[in-house]
Amino acid sequence: MTQYKMVKTLLTLSMGAMLSISALAKPTVMVVATGGTIAGAGASATNSATYTAAKVPVDTLINAVPQIKDLADVKGVQALQIASESITDKELLSIARQVNDLVKKPEVNGVVITHGTDTLEETAFFLNLVVHTDKPIVVVGSMRPPSALSADGPLNLYGAVALAASPESKGKGVMMFMNDTILAARDSSKRINIHTNAFDSQWGALGMVVEGKPYWFRQGVKRQTNNSEFNIEDIKGDSLPLVQITYGSDSMTPVAYEAYAKAGVKAIINAGTGNGSVPNYLVDTLRNLRQQGMIIVRASRVQDGFVLRNAEKPDDEYDWVVAHDLNPQKARLLTALALTKTNSTKELQRMFWQY
Repeated sequence: MTQYKMVKTLLTLSMGAMLSISALAKPTVMVVATGGTIAGAGASATNSATYTAAKVPVDTLINAVPQIKDLADVKGVQALQIASESITDKELLSIARQVNDLVKKPEVNGVVITHGTDTLEETAFFLNLVVHTDKPIVVVGSMRPPSALSADGPLNLYGAVALAASPESKGKGVMMFMNDTILAARDSSKRINIHTNAFDSQWGALGMVVEGKPYWFRQGVKRQTNNSEFNIEDIKGDSLPLVQITYGSDSMTPVAYEAYAKAGVKAIINAGTGNGSVPNYLVDTLRNLRQQGMIIVRASRVQDGFVLRNAEKPDDEYDWVVAHDLNPQKARLLTALALTKTNSTKELQRMFWQY
């Protein structure tokens, strides 16, 4: 072998070794698919709002974005195949247990959950409360199905994998990612049901992902993940204490509240007007329910702001709880988890302040 051939061979072997090391160095990101619009299909490319959700399996979602292989070693798990409006506490618990099992594996660096947008915020917030890890967990969806013109799912998935693969994402709690924007699971919600910028938070984004790189601007201060007193491993069975929401308006009646009581509901989240207001003609109904043992939580139907304790109504006197800045759907989840531990309204109010 000539000296030239020897050098060429050594260079080839060296480059191959470097490529192998590079491949080994890639983080491992698990994509947990649950269905939703991001896995939907319309009859034609112009059907961006009329389509069937939860049709595309996880491997097809991953293979449709080959560029994510440059970011991480990506593997898929089909946890569910469902439109997110049909998710119940049973499915929430199942998702949480599967994600919890994945983050406990040393070889897994991050997890991405593909999810329908209708209840994406609930699943993200629930995971934020019950999965103990500092590994990145990112919940991602889309507003247009893969079959539509300008589908937003592929780029959303690419950005979510980039976020989950980044070491800088560790310890920031469960995140929601869509439309290039990194949002906290705790305080973000769906604000519009048509546009691709469907989600927002009154407290602002955590950051953005631009061309596969996360940029950070703030961090949450509330208890979450590793700092949470709730743990999916402590919850047995496939249900949570039954908590329901009533929606405030003018001309209300006590019928819904009384029906919930007969159905065995343990707590009612009253999504009141303004500052979580309860109309005077319903106060006696709610006070009677509280005396019977039902938890009453005053939340607001208003998107932003927060409910002040002992404003509008004397919460201390009535032994009611206020949801602070959590929206009614997130208040429902925190209340249900709280009821797995305590029936104390003082303890529940503490949790609303801390989470």
